[in-house]
Amino acid sequence: MSTQRLPDQPESDPRVKAVFDDMRAVRQTDFLNSFWRTLAFDPGLLERTWAEVKQVMAVPSLLDPLTKEMIYIAVSVANSCSFCVHSHTAAAKAKGMTDAQYGELLSIIAVAGKTNQLASALQVPVDAVFNADPAAGRTPA
Repeated sequence: MSTQRLPDQPESDPRVKAVFDDMRAVRQTDFLNSFWRTLAFDPGLLERTWAEVKQVMAVPSLLDPLTKEMIYIAVSVANSCSFCVHSHTAAAKAKGMTDAQYGELLSIIAVAGKTNQLASALQVPVDAVFNADPAAGRTPA
């Protein structure tokens, strides 16, 4: 159950309309999911959130769009965000994720969760070789 109701006519606010129009153009769809429509209750929050998501997810970068969506799925699973798991799985499938890739992704998420929990429970110290600053792993003389 939502903690904030969907605004009745969010696009009556020019700031909201501008963001929604930009989303439609960037995503090349008229569909605006309930996350974005709910965020419209606070135009500033909507603007800031869309700007950040757009920069990371929609602007071409070193990672291809499918890889970005698959990472988003993994983080959403780790954070127990059902909405994001569903929406980004749909987005990944729309970007070409196959059932085999989805199965492999779920296997990676499962094994990472298990090994993360074991390492955390055992409080395994980080090997010095993994430190980006080699001097940080050394004991002072």
